[in-house]
Amino acid sequence: MSKKFHFKCKTCGNEIEGFKQWFANNQKCTQCGDNKIDTIYSTPKEKIKELISKDAKPESLWHYFDFLPLENKENIITEGEGVAPIERWSFFEDYAKRKYNLNLEVFINRNDKSFATGTFKDKGGAVAASVLKEQGIKEYVVVSTGNTASAFAHYLAKAGVSCSVFVPEDSLPDSEAHIGTYGQKLFRVKGDYAYAKKVAAEYAKKYGLLITGGNLDPLRLEAKKTQVFEMMRVMGKTPDVYIQALSGGTGPFAVEKAYDDFAELNLFGKLPRFLLSQGDRCAPMAAAWKKAKENNFSEGWEKDYPIYENPKTLIPTIATGNPGMYPLMGPLVKKSGGEIFPVKEELAVPLARLIGFERVIKIGPASAAGVLGFFEALKRGLIKDGESVFINMGESANRALGFLQEVAYTTENIKTAEDAKRFNREDYKKFVWEPFEKY
Repeated sequence: MSKKFHFKCKTCGNEIEGFKQWFANNQKCTQCGDNKIDTIYSTPKEKIKELISKDAKPESLWHYFDFLPLENKENIITEGEGVAPIERWSFFEDYAKRKYNLNLEVFINRNDKSFATGTFKDKGGAVAASVLKEQGIKEYVVVSTGNTASAFAHYLAKAGVSCSVFVPEDSLPDSEAHIGTYGQKLFRVKGDYAYAKKVAAEYAKKYGLLITGGNLDPLRLEAKKTQVFEMMRVMGKTPDVYIQALSGGTGPFAVEKAYDDFAELNLFGKLPRFLLSQGDRCAPMAAAWKKAKENNFSEGWEKDYPIYENPKTLIPTIATGNPGMYPLMGPLVKKSGGEIFPVKEELAVPLARLIGFERVIKIGPASAAGVLGFFEALKRGLIKDGESVFINMGESANRALGFLQEVAYTTENIKTAEDAKRFNREDYKKFVWEPFEKY
C-alpha cells in the first residue's frame, strides 16, 4: 500500500491501495462496487498543530501536503490557491446588531481572490491536476454547471491533461469562454445538469476515460477540507455557524471530513451548524428539508426529495434539479443542528451592489446566493447572540459578466447636465442598503 495514505470503503470496509487501484477499478470499491470511500493518512495527526499555527505562512493549500492525497511534491500543480483571505466584515456585524440586536463575529472566506479562476473550486482543481499528473493520466472528463469546469480545465491544462468538459445548456457563456481559452474540449449538452451528467458518463464509458467522481470524490473532498485548517490558522477557532450556497454539497462534506480526521485531538471543537441556502427557483433540497421538518423527520425522510427537470433559474451555477446527494446532505445538516432554506434569486443583484459598495469587490451570482443566506438566517432566527459566523463566499464575477452588467448602476438617456441628478456615495449607500433594511 501507499506509505502516505490509503482508502477505505465506507460500505464494506475494504482497503484500497491509493489512486492507482482506485482509478484502475473505475473509482469504485474492488469488493462491493460502491464509490464512497474514506482517505486515511499515516502522517501523525499531531502535525496539524504545527501547520495551523499563526506563525505559519502558507503559499497555497499544499502547505497541508501531509494531509492531502499526493505522494510526491514534485507533482504539485499550483497557483497559490487555498489561502484566500478570511476577512471580518464589521458592516454585517453592525447590521445584525442594528436590526436584530445580535452581537456577532462575521468572517468571509474571500475565494474571489483565489489566484487561478477566482473560485472555491480551485482547490479541487489543483489537487486533481496534481494527482492525475502523478498517476500518468492524460485524459479526463468533467461535468459541471460552470465553476468546477473552469477550475478543472485551467489546472488540468497546466498539468498537460486533456479535459473533456460537459455543461448544461443554461451554463454561463463567460464560463464557457474561460474553459475554451485553455484549449480544452467543451460540450454544451441540450438539457439540464442531470442530463449533462448522463451524457458525460456515457462518453467516459464509451472511450474508457476517468470522470469526476462527484461531491464525495477524494480529489475534491480532501482539497476542500483545508478550509477548516485555514479557519484555525487565521481565526484561531472554528465558527459556530457555517453558511454557503448549496448545489451538491462538497463544502459541508469536506468540513465534516476535517472534523472526523482530527476528532481525537479535540482541536476544532463542535461541528458548526450548517445553514445552507438555495436559489428559490431551483431549491429541491430546501423543499425536501421543509417537508421533512413538517413530518418530524419520519422514517425514510432523507430519501424523499423532489426532482426538477430543466429548472429555469437566475443562478445556473448552483441549479441542481436532481439533488442526488440529499440522502447524505440532509442527515449531515440535521446532525449539525442546521437548516436548508431558499433565498430570493432576484436579490442577488442588490446583494452584489451592496458588497461592491462596502468592500469594493465584485462577486459572482453563486456567491451572492451564499451571502444572502446570512440575511435569511437572521430573518429566520437561526443565528444566536454571541456566535461566530463563517460565510464561504464561493466565486468572483469574472465568469459572469452578464451578471456584473446588471449589478452596475447606470443612468441612461442623459442629454444635458440638467438630466443628471446629483447622486453621491452617501445617496448610493442608502440605495444599496434599502432592500436589506426592509428584509
